[in-house]
Amino acid sequence: MKTKQARYQGVFPVVPTTFTDTGALDLESQKRCLDFMIEAGSQGLCILANFSEQFSLSDEEREVITRTALEHVAGRVPVIVTTTHYGTRVCAERSRRAQDMGAAMVMIMPPYHGATFRVPEPQIFEFYAQISDAISIPIMVQDAPASGTVLSAPFLARMAREIEQLAYFKIETPGAASKLREIIRLGGDAIEGPWDGEEAITLLADLDAGATGAMTGGGFPDGIRTIIDPYLAGDREAAVAAYGKWLPLINVENRQGGILTAKALMKAGGVITCEAGRHPFPPMHPEVRAGILDAARRLDPMVLRWGR
Repeated sequence: MKTKQARYQGVFPVVPTTFTDTGALDLESQKRCLDFMIEAGSQGLCILANFSEQFSLSDEEREVITRTALEHVAGRVPVIVTTTHYGTRVCAERSRRAQDMGAAMVMIMPPYHGATFRVPEPQIFEFYAQISDAISIPIMVQDAPASGTVLSAPFLARMAREIEQLAYFKIETPGAASKLREIIRLGGDAIEGPWDGEEAITLLADLDAGATGAMTGGGFPDGIRTIIDPYLAGDREAAVAAYGKWLPLINVENRQGGILTAKALMKAGGVITCEAGRHPFPPMHPEVRAGILDAARRLDPMVLRWGR
C-alpha cells in the first residue's frame, strides 16, 4: 500500500560515466566521482541516465557500472538505476537485476525507439505494470522530451494509483511545474515523489508546485542543497536567494555545456582523469568550457577543490 510519506527526497544527481582517452570505462575515476558526489552532499545518486551517456554503453558495460557503483557506494546513500529499454521483458529483467544488486529505485522512460517508434497508452500501462510485478522497489517515470511520448497528467496519476511500485515522477517537459501540480492534485497520496529534473533550470517553480526531489547534473550538489534544503524546511526566501546565486551555473549547464558539464568541472577539480564523452558524442567547445569554469569559480563549489 502506497503511503504519503516519501521514502526518498532531496538532491539525487545523475552520475556521469567516466571514460579514458581511448573510450574505455575508467572505473577508478568512476569511484572517485561517486565519492566526491556523496561528500558534496548528494542525498542519493542516479546512474545510467541519459546524462550518464547510457545510450553509448553496451549491456555488459551497464552491468559493470551498476555493480561497481552499488558496491562502492555500499549503502552510504540510496542509488537509483536507470533501466530504460523498449522491450518490456528486457526492461523488467534489467530492473530485477538492479534490485538484486542493491538499487533503491529504478528510473524508466516510456518505451520508444528512434524518432518515430511509439506505443499507445494501453501498452505503456502494461509495460510499467509488468515491470512493477517483477520488482519490489519503487519505479520512477522519467517524463522527458527525448522519448517523444506524451504522458498526460491524468494518465500518470492513474498509473500511480493502479500500479503498485510506480510512485515517483521526474518531470522534464515544458511547463513542468504545472504538470507536477496537476499530477499531485489528481494522484493524491499515490504520488509519493514528484521530482524536478532538467539540471534544476525550473527548480524553484517546481518546488513551488510541490516537488520534493531534484535530479540534477552531478557537478555541484552542494550548491543545489543550498536551494532545496531551506525550501523543504519552510524557508522559501532563503531558497529564492540561493537559487538566484546558483542560477548562472545551472543555466550554463542546461543551455550550453549539457551532458559534459559535470565532467568538465570534475576534471578541472581533479576528481576524474578524462572529461571526454564517448565517440561519436562531440567534444565541448573550449569557449563553452571556459564559460562553465568562470561561472563555477565565482561560486567556489566543492568540485573545484575536492581532488586538489
